Amino acid sequence: MPASPPVTGPSNVLPARFARWFASRGWQLRDYQHTMLSRSKTERSTLLIAPTGAGKTLSGFLPSLTELAEQPQEGLHTLYISPLKALTQDIHRNLLAPVEEMDLPISVETRTGDTPSHKRQRQRKRPPNLLLTTPESLMLMLSYADADRIFGNVKRVIVDEVHSLVANKRGDFTALALARLQSLSPHCQRVGLSATIAWPELLAAWLGGTDDPAGILQVPATVKPVITLLKTDARMPFGGFMARYAIDDIYQAICAAATTLVFVNTRAQAELLFQMVWEQNKAAHPIALYHGSLSKEQRRKTESLMAQGALRAIVCTSALELGIDWGDVDQVIQVGAPKGVSRLLQRIGRANHRMDEPSRALLVPANRFEALECQAALDAIEQGQLDGDKPQSGALDILPQFILNCLCSAPDTADNLYALILEAAPYQGTDRETFDKLWQFTVDGGHALRGYARYQRLVPSDDGRFAPADKRVIQRHRQNIGTIVESGRLKVKRIRRGNQGKIIGEVEEYFASQLVAGDTFLFAGEVLRFEAIRDMQVHARAAKGGEPKIPSYAGGQLPLSTFLADGVRHILATPARWRELPAQVQEWLSLQQDFSQIPQPGNVQVEQFPYREAWYTLYYTFEGRKANQTLGMLLTRRMEKYGIKPLSFSVTDYGLSVCSVNPVSPNQLDALFQPDILGDELEDWMLQAPMLKRSFRQVAVVSGLTEQRYHSSQKTMKQVTFSTDLIYDTLREHDPDHVLLAVARADAERELLDLRRLADTLIRFVGRTRLINLPKVSPMAIPIVLDVRSEQVKGAGAHSIMEQADLYAEAETMLDDVRALLSGNHD
Repeated sequence: MPASPPVTGPSNVLPARFARWFASRGWQLRDYQHTMLSRSKTERSTLLIAPTGAGKTLSGFLPSLTELAEQPQEGLHTLYISPLKALTQDIHRNLLAPVEEMDLPISVETRTGDTPSHKRQRQRKRPPNLLLTTPESLMLMLSYADADRIFGNVKRVIVDEVHSLVANKRGDFTALALARLQSLSPHCQRVGLSATIAWPELLAAWLGGTDDPAGILQVPATVKPVITLLKTDARMPFGGFMARYAIDDIYQAICAAATTLVFVNTRAQAELLFQMVWEQNKAAHPIALYHGSLSKEQRRKTESLMAQGALRAIVCTSALELGIDWGDVDQVIQVGAPKGVSRLLQRIGRANHRMDEPSRALLVPANRFEALECQAALDAIEQGQLDGDKPQSGALDILPQFILNCLCSAPDTADNLYALILEAAPYQGTDRETFDKLWQFTVDGGHALRGYARYQRLVPSDDGRFAPADKRVIQRHRQNIGTIVESGRLKVKRIRRGNQGKIIGEVEEYFASQLVAGDTFLFAGEVLRFEAIRDMQVHARAAKGGEPKIPSYAGGQLPLSTFLADGVRHILATPARWRELPAQVQEWLSLQQDFSQIPQPGNVQVEQFPYREAWYTLYYTFEGRKANQTLGMLLTRRMEKYGIKPLSFSVTDYGLSVCSVNPVSPNQLDALFQPDILGDELEDWMLQAPMLKRSFRQVAVVSGLTEQRYHSSQKTMKQVTFSTDLIYDTLREHDPDHVLLAVARADAERELLDLRRLADTLIRFVGRTRLINLPKVSPMAIPIVLDVRSEQVKGAGAHSIMEQADLYAEAETMLDDVRALLSGNHD
């Protein structure tokens, strides 16, 4: 547990052995921990919001530990749900300390996808007192026929990092699991833990369920983190995402601290940055790499070494941002823009994981726009402001999976399951008609599919209850539980002698399919030479030199929060604030102000200029990549109707650049930037674009229409896509009102297009576009026009970096042209 200094507070509620253990560590019970103990006597749920290092986890478990110490029991008493497998391992290690040191009669175990089958079977027969698990493993256990015996006496369920399980499908999935758990153990108390919650009341309602929101217990922060924005003499690029310019600064910061976590936003970035830092590592410091696609053994080894204090630094992704308690981490370095204030605070909180000591962090923007984003995040943290998505209606494709999950455990009726679903907060507004359609799909696939035996999944009994048709239905379901639709993945096997070797992780199928014998690629922190794909494994050997490719992973891109985008707008509109930015960024903005204008919060600035024998129109929206991507698709369709002849467009989080044969007139601009573009243009585009099929593929897997795994076989993504595309076309033709088509459409609008955010933008700024005609590319337009930022690196690593260097040189030439125009020395 986090080591906290003595704090005054009531201690007489602690059993004697706990009081002695606290005293041996120099601790006293904190006031809010006393409150948690008091509230445990009731059945009401509690949402504990406490700063990193305040002992949230100990506070969540303390009531259970004291209850079990005074009244030992057999079986499961407390269930702990974590969003990350790594977090369950960390909490397990920390929980064992008080249990062993006080010699408590309490068993503590983990249950995740990494748990061996023999241990799972034993846990099912003899559950431990405290079980640490993930949402997916919990749902699997709830599908067992003896789920009522396993969970019937659960007294408490603790949901850690609860903010990360809201406003997404995995959160909807978790809410349904909690509702099912409550039906098995009606008096079970819920406890939510988090350090960063922007909407406490909404989250309390999500946690407590539909009838009784959780009580909120908020612990004020006693210290603020110490965060520095990197200011360097190295040339900061206009775009790009790797911060290669700052590698020397990053390495020097690592050398100056005992231990450092270096966070990046994607797994591809982690591989590249690790290589760049390692090449700089003249002192041979022990530095490791950590991300979710590395093998379990690789990750466990790194976790163990870090816990022992044997590493100087880890280059990592969000896989380590939640709750990991390594008290000896001195600093966090965030490379690239954080994309959200709450996310940044979570990462920073890994340093000096103690309540009364400030966490220390260095922010390293990858480019000049990101410097603005980093400063906006610093402003928000200074003012104590957080961001985050609000809870929303539950995703409907999860309901067939949940229905089948409940019926795998015991037969039941549609009425009972509908009532159960309404107990989960995200689904309290689900109407019976929608449920009935999803129920019928679960039973037999619906009108167009009921003729296929594969979809005859449920059969009724004489008493009106339904059960799975056979054991194969149950087996298929249990092998595919969850909401995370994986891209086809292949294990990476590092070969040493002959064909002997070990699995070190996995890459996506589409990346592996591009490799030919002799190609090199970066993985697990080293260069590997590809040999062949055998038995769904990528066989490769250690290599040197070459131009290694970098695996990229779908779904790794983090969205820019609306809150942070507004912060960037505010900084831009307040020139007095620019002095807080790096000198190169200040000059860049000053040139923009002199040459064009600075985008203002009350309008969308649109710049137009000739470039490369075409016309470029740039919209400064600050609405994130997904919204800008959708806007680009719709704008170009409407521009085609007006004879503007668009050629291409590029996007960043901050803006959209459209290249066309003809310029846009002021009247045309007014007609282009209208909310009605979300009408006919959107409908036409969605029907023609492959996006709906992509969305349907996700929905098909989650709902159980098709599966990724069965027995020991794993379908390739090509096989899954072929199957779901065929079903999609069949439903469109023969059952166009099928519920899954409507679900796929809603999913695409929410997950892929960010339509709500785009609609808000169009409505907010209708009639408020400002067209500025310029003779050349403006300074702020340079990174968007060149599109030098690319989240997925698909080519050779060294080659792509050289291409970016060429673009940076071109960007510098553009800026030189602006300087010359402003000084009057350019024709």
